[in-house]
Amino acid sequence: MTDPTAYDNADFIPDGHSYFDRWAAAAETFRAQYPAPLQRCDRAYGAGGRQRYDLFLPEGTPNGLFFFIHGGFWRLSGREDWSHLAEGALGNGWAVALPSYPLAPDARISEITRSIVLALEAAARNVPGPILVGGHSAGGHLAMRMVCPDVGLSAAVASRIRGVQPISPLADLTPLVMLPMNATLRIDAEEAERESPISYPEPACAVAIEVGAAERPAFIDQSIRMADHWLKAELTISENRHHFDILDPLCDPESDMVRRLIALSEG
Repeated sequence: MTDPTAYDNADFIPDGHSYFDRWAAAAETFRAQYPAPLQRCDRAYGAGGRQRYDLFLPEGTPNGLFFFIHGGFWRLSGREDWSHLAEGALGNGWAVALPSYPLAPDARISEITRSIVLALEAAARNVPGPILVGGHSAGGHLAMRMVCPDVGLSAAVASRIRGVQPISPLADLTPLVMLPMNATLRIDAEEAERESPISYPEPACAVAIEVGAAERPAFIDQSIRMADHWLKAELTISENRHHFDILDPLCDPESDMVRRLIALSEG
């Protein structure tokens, strides 16, 4: 039987519940300090109220687009809480798009996946060149779904994806079916199979999976199993990083995580 706390994070991280406010404050500070002419915020990619994305441009011509999808177990948060995570890619000359998306229980995970397809298509129309797709936790799941053959991306956009960087991703949704959170997610066995990236063959593009050594064992197991399934995927297990501070290196243009991200475009 699945431990009902297996995928809980905040209760198992020192001062874990403070991270949500800290992220929102860091994102607000970043937007206030980043040059306004290089921000394209609150752009619609669909008719839904949460179908909006923010785009941040680097100085000069972008090297490409980094499309980052936030986590929150498909139930929480929005693009405005994560703007600061654009800093590392921007510092390497990449434009960064961060979408919001419909949340459970109003949307099923399959509907969220379709929404992210629309967001990626819209962002890609505004930034030419190669695309890197990243995401954290549930966002890592959605990032990997973008390179699954059934997802429905246009051939023009799919061919531009050079790499995927899922961070602490959910690769196999079947364990979630029996968890208390499924009262909100409403995943059934069929959707769990269909929406699990681990159900699909590995993509042609490069994949770099990141997870923290101090994470809950279930998240480490998910990352290891995904790397075993997508055999060409690189797996990095970062010492002393937990499910929340694993994201910190995305703010640093010189960090190893950002270097691994940019290297995906060169493979």
